[in-house]
Amino acid sequence: MINPISALSPLDGRYAKSAEALRPIFSEYGLMKARVKVELNWLKALAAEPKIAEVPAFGDATIAEIDKVIAGFSLEDAAAVKAIEATTNHDVKAIEYWLKERFAGVPEVAAVSEFIHFACTSEDINNLSHALMLQEARETVLLPKLGEITAKLTEMAHELAAVPMMSRTHGQPATPTTLGKEIANVVYRLQRQAKHLAAQEFLGKINGAVGNYNAHMTAYPDVDWEAHCRRFVETSLGLTFNPYTIQIEPHDYMAEFFQTLSRINTILIDFNRDVWGYISLGYFKQKVKAGEVGSSTMPHKVNPIDFENSEGNLGMANAVLGFLSEKLPVSRWQRDLTDSTVLRNMGVGVGYAVLGFAAHLRGLNKLEPNPAALAADLDATWELLAEPIQTVMRRYGVANPYEKLKDLTRGKDGITPEVLKVFVDSLEIPAEAKAQLLALTPALYVGKAEELAKRI
Repeated sequence: MINPISALSPLDGRYAKSAEALRPIFSEYGLMKARVKVELNWLKALAAEPKIAEVPAFGDATIAEIDKVIAGFSLEDAAAVKAIEATTNHDVKAIEYWLKERFAGVPEVAAVSEFIHFACTSEDINNLSHALMLQEARETVLLPKLGEITAKLTEMAHELAAVPMMSRTHGQPATPTTLGKEIANVVYRLQRQAKHLAAQEFLGKINGAVGNYNAHMTAYPDVDWEAHCRRFVETSLGLTFNPYTIQIEPHDYMAEFFQTLSRINTILIDFNRDVWGYISLGYFKQKVKAGEVGSSTMPHKVNPIDFENSEGNLGMANAVLGFLSEKLPVSRWQRDLTDSTVLRNMGVGVGYAVLGFAAHLRGLNKLEPNPAALAADLDATWELLAEPIQTVMRRYGVANPYEKLKDLTRGKDGITPEVLKVFVDSLEIPAEAKAQLLALTPALYVGKAEELAKRI
């Protein structure tokens, strides 16, 4: 591995540790490992088909050796493949040649070594490998890390459910809410997208050069190749079979996957900006870590750097994922090669998303609510009660309620509780309605916010 300080990409340099879990999946080594799994499982599937007499069923020892190679594919093995590729100038062919060499001492495999890669185009191996890589990234990295964020936000929503906060619509003081309810909104959005991400199918095909089983049927016309290939894709590999393709699997599912991940990123970008603003207003304080510097010249500062870092990296992720979503489903006629180099950047888009997730979670873990600042804002903004007062006036048939409250509150330099009391006392509404309004304060005017936050 190169020294991280000389890496071209920050994913392998400055942020290498944060992206570490993705390296075995999306690196060239990860792609090779997936290709080996596909090639060897395909050979096992051929051996298990009685109508392919030239590939007798493998014994238990051979199966165990094949599975050992799949599970134990190492960096040294990958280096050996690269050495072969230096001659072949073809990465998938290099895998085939390496497998023939690796199993030269396993008689049952060596006897049928020409059936490694039987009837396959490179894309038969690649599309299945990419699907396996994305599926592994979802299961082992993306969903767990998203789950950590959602769990933290849910905890915060419950803890802060009853902490009143002034809303700001259009940046202006607006109907109060609670800090927990605003966090619960984000939890619900993330939960919906996480369900989409978890339900995403990963499609695969192994139907030959243009998707019609041409070579397969020429060699073995009595085999039900479509059924055979469906079993292989779905049972052996755990993917979803795509029956209609050109030379490539069309990548529509990839676009769906990347777009769902982009929506998750966008929700977090939105919340990063909100939290940044709440920190600026003093609604949140940040825990100070000994030794850290907030500003190179202003010693007092504790900057919201984690939320800024998260926003930037999630934006980078969406730029890459957006291009992947638009480009990958487009291929000229039955195949062009433009997707090949682009697919090598899947880990870049996912990697920046993971960086954004990590920074966001770091930021959340540093937050502390500041109830005093929240309360002070509410107590200085009694005009917020114009909404409930005029709404109650409507109930009891008072003429022009909105206009009367607008005249009382709009454009004024603050409204005091005393001014509102005089106004309410002057209203021709039932005494119990007056009492209800006079008992209101901005901090108490939060509707079902606490209940909604605790319910998430």
